[in-house]
Amino acid sequence: MLQLNADLPDKFPGHERRVYLFGCKNKACRRKEGSVRGIRTTQIPKVDGEASTATATQPKPPAPQAEQPEPKQQTNIGESLFGVQPSKNSNQNPNPFSASANPFSTSSQPAAANSNPFAPATASPAPAKKEQQQQPVDEEKLSQTFAEKARIANTNTAPTPKPTAGPKEPWPAQSAFPTPYPTYYIDADKEYLDPEPAAVPQNVRMAEAGEFETSVGSGGGGNTADDKAAVDSLMDKEFQKFADRLAQNPEQILRYDFGGQPLLYSKKDAVGAQWPRVPGCGACGAARVFELQLTPHAITELEAEDMSLDGMDWGTIIMASCGADCGGEKEEWVGVQWEELAAR
Repeated sequence: MLQLNADLPDKFPGHERRVYLFGCKNKACRRKEGSVRGIRTTQIPKVDGEASTATATQPKPPAPQAEQPEPKQQTNIGESLFGVQPSKNSNQNPNPFSASANPFSTSSQPAAANSNPFAPATASPAPAKKEQQQQPVDEEKLSQTFAEKARIANTNTAPTPKPTAGPKEPWPAQSAFPTPYPTYYIDADKEYLDPEPAAVPQNVRMAEAGEFETSVGSGGGGNTADDKAAVDSLMDKEFQKFADRLAQNPEQILRYDFGGQPLLYSKKDAVGAQWPRVPGCGACGAARVFELQLTPHAITELEAEDMSLDGMDWGTIIMASCGADCGGEKEEWVGVQWEELAAR
């Protein structure tokens, strides 16, 4: 019966609200409770600060004690690359240019006796030469060992390409979708009211219901039960107020005022006697407030294209929804004030 964009940016910023009213079309459901039902859906966007706020409120675990880093051992590049063992006297004589560490010295004498590496050898007996077999160098193994020792991580590696998505699924044919509802557009506007009528003069006397006499059913002699019911209907001030208000805006089909007051069709039925004491929200427990109501002119518009609707003899349909606008899909309270059968 109704699908309404009910966004309220002033009351609920960011909330996406939709309201739906459904009515049963079967004649067997006519005037039965639950034949008209209302649904409200609210989508609340997530706030970026919620996650950070929740994390900030949690107690932080104690920071672990910093461990003392182990001293790094100095590596010898020559030893790592070529397998050269360091000299045993490197700690005692770190100066590579000292006389004792002269690699060009041909004498076994101390550096003080023969400090010139280019001086001719003395008459001291030459040491016996020992033949050493020169082993061939395996160049392939040497290059492999050098590559393993001097491997450098390439920091400019290209990022791993993302897997390409497969072909997109084609959009279903129109025949695969259900039959859409017929669309009606409502021009929303404020309600224009005439000035209040002048007050009734004080010298006017209002007759009691028992003082009305009619000739229907009694030959003009007395009052019957039907006459009294008709008089009571005429004296229903709430219905008269309802009729007068709608007469000023005869094409009105929807009245919307979140948190306002509905225009009751009558106070004598169950809905009129119950309002505004309606059940609270079943999801969050907040009090429900008035949201909208349909007026009898909506029946004319709904039956204009589809004459198969049965049970469309209500005076007004009132919907009250959660005052806190809790998120999700919720069924809200709907009260139907049926048209009086005696009046029809």
